[in-house]
Amino acid sequence: MAKTVAIYSLGGTIAMTTDPATGGVVPALSAHDLLAAVPGLESQGVDLRVHDFRRVPGASLTFNDLTDLSAEIAKTLSGRDVDGVVITQGTDTIEETAFILDIHHGHEQPVVVTGAMRNPTMPGADGPANLYAAVAAAADPQLRGTGCLVVLGDEIHAARHVRKSHTTSPAAFTSPSVGPLGTFAEDRVRLRAGLPTRRPALPLPDQDARVGLYTVTLGDGGDLLELWEGRCEGLVVAAFGVGHVPATTVETLNRMARNIPVVLSSRIGNGPVLRGTYSFPGSEKDLIGRGLIPAGDLSPYQARLLLGSLIGGGADRDTIADEFASRAY
Repeated sequence: MAKTVAIYSLGGTIAMTTDPATGGVVPALSAHDLLAAVPGLESQGVDLRVHDFRRVPGASLTFNDLTDLSAEIAKTLSGRDVDGVVITQGTDTIEETAFILDIHHGHEQPVVVTGAMRNPTMPGADGPANLYAAVAAAADPQLRGTGCLVVLGDEIHAARHVRKSHTTSPAAFTSPSVGPLGTFAEDRVRLRAGLPTRRPALPLPDQDARVGLYTVTLGDGGDLLELWEGRCEGLVVAAFGVGHVPATTVETLNRMARNIPVVLSSRIGNGPVLRGTYSFPGSEKDLIGRGLIPAGDLSPYQARLLLGSLIGGGADRDTIADEFASRAY
């Protein structure tokens, strides 16, 4: 029986072509244009339902775009006649799109996000191969129940772990802590790791939440951190190492944590925030004792997305802390 895959195009490098006025590339290709450039796609025997959802660079996607997309995906999959979904978009924000779609995805069918590191005007453009593999993955029954995935460079990554780790390489996407779930070769998915554990889907937020992201740096006096006070509904701190900040920022964080949820993450992007190893002023133990919420091994970007979704859905601080604890490794 033929499989059915819904494709939503958001724009990005995979959909770019040269603008004759500027000589640069801009997102101009439709989803149908993208599919027409993929050799052998019809041989997969997959019925494709194509949607031009947005046509913007990945850097210009918004929370509202992704909330609308999540709602559209849920509506599409609730009919039970679609076996999977493919999203094409710019790689700048693929890891963030994949994560936010994943935390709101409550169906068994996989959602696969893909894109391209080389636009269609360049030698060795990788968009067609990535789209071919993404369609195959979305239609593969082995991947049911895996949530949202990222497929590029013939590798299959879980949204929970994937990172963009190079600015230009076609092999830019990696999963530093666990490696890819599998690969795509000889027209089939080859799993080589256990499927990711999924948390229950979060409801879509019914309002925007302004969540700040503050990265600490050497010699940080805390002056810029103070600018966030009273200007956000939540804050994520990208701390040194396992969750440390300069002592000069502690009192500001202490004040802020009394009024809004403040999440403690690591700017490293690989490995967990600790909870009770160090105890000097500005250490993880000190900050958690002051009310900061540890992010586990979520990256600062993931922590910001999760915090924004929770605040936008009306969650209180205790609920937010419980949700972060349940997703931490």
